[in-house]
Amino acid sequence: MSPPLCYTPATPREVETIVAEAASDSRPLEVCGGGSKREMWTRAPAALLDLAAVAGILDYDADELVVTALAGTPLAELETALAERNQMLAFEPFDHGPLFGAPPGRATLGGIVAANVSGSRRISAGAARDHILGFAAVSGRGEAFKGGGAVVKNVTGFDLPKLMAGSWGTLAVLTSVTMRVLPRPRTEKTLLLRGPADEAANRAMTSAMASRVAVSAAAHLPAGAITGLRIEGFGPSVDARCLELARDFQSICSIEVIEGEESRAFWQRLGALDMLPIAGHVLWRISQPPAAGWKLASALGALGAQCVYDWAGALLWAALPEDRLDADSCVICDLARAHGGNAALIRAPPERRRPSSGAPARDPGMRRLQSSIKAGFDPLGILNPGLDLGAGL
Repeated sequence: MSPPLCYTPATPREVETIVAEAASDSRPLEVCGGGSKREMWTRAPAALLDLAAVAGILDYDADELVVTALAGTPLAELETALAERNQMLAFEPFDHGPLFGAPPGRATLGGIVAANVSGSRRISAGAARDHILGFAAVSGRGEAFKGGGAVVKNVTGFDLPKLMAGSWGTLAVLTSVTMRVLPRPRTEKTLLLRGPADEAANRAMTSAMASRVAVSAAAHLPAGAITGLRIEGFGPSVDARCLELARDFQSICSIEVIEGEESRAFWQRLGALDMLPIAGHVLWRISQPPAAGWKLASALGALGAQCVYDWAGALLWAALPEDRLDADSCVICDLARAHGGNAALIRAPPERRRPSSGAPARDPGMRRLQSSIKAGFDPLGILNPGLDLGAGL
């Protein structure tokens, strides 16, 4: 058997040529940047379109808080450039590579946007799709097109940038993206509440997020009974808000305050899910109403799962032993639905992977809408065949 075709374009124009030729032959293409998320699903046979060489920062206007980069630009490279000007991608994207035992550094800007990858600050700053200003891409017809622009107040026509976020390359091949960036907080502190059980932790996070102290991230680690509440901003304001928040919880648990690099390291470890096992475990990502977080975690714990929940309980990561019968069944999806949410299998052995990175929409009207959108951008279905539109993170 001959090896599958692999295309390695170096420019957006080359991407356009490759997709146009593939469309003329009805040849399916697997769109790939750094490959940090390739192990999330069973891939349909297709030629590989590797965008790693379509990389580089095209324009960075720090004064206007706008950066434009080619889709294959490594996330680490972009974040380093922003950090030099004390700026950041506020939605706190993360690299999926370590979740599969791979070294960090493979995530790319295009992959982050295509999968709508967002970290712990999503609850306060929004998701990746909320920070996209514009993009350039190639449709499944092999036609280059653009959406949005390079200014924040751009409301002309359809909001195509938001449509691209979470589409997993099933609509078009992103070639460049323009993002809004924000100044990095001058001061960062995290209150670690030690000892609260899951239900108490869920209540504490809900209370903190509803308070006036402007918590930028909230997460709970059941294994260590640790709840983290992050506060960011100017020094005196952060200090005052930390004191106010600590007074609210000092009667129910012990409190430790970490700051600066130690605080950043805590949230980086959370993003990498360092506290969850990798070897011999499948990984599920479950979204549900925040108030149901502890209930779902308890139900999953009865199945042998180790959990971490973020975004004040609205996002739950669950690692289950591979040898459990429930690890690859519909039990997890049923539990998620019973608690008002939905589940996506993120990491599993090849024989247990799903053909799609997310569950298809159950509503017939939504399915028709998704099919109509897909037909408009990629009528031949050559881009990332087998992935479900709307399966983004």
